Amino acid sequence: MKTVLLRFLKDENGATAIEYGLIIAVLSLTIVSGISQVFNAITWLFSDNSSRLANAFAQ
Repeated sequence: MKTVLLRFLKDENGATAIEYGLIIAVLSLTIVSGISQVFNAITWLFSDNSSRLANAFAQ
């Protein structure tokens, strides 16, 4: 029984999977927040009526 417990404590397969899961979660949150900031910037860029870019596309 002691050898089984020691083998279980030395096994790192589960820890590796959890680490990869945390990395994926952080990257996903970063990508989502980045996309939302880009969307807000583009919306602001095209919402300005005096913007040359908005006027160029309006013609």
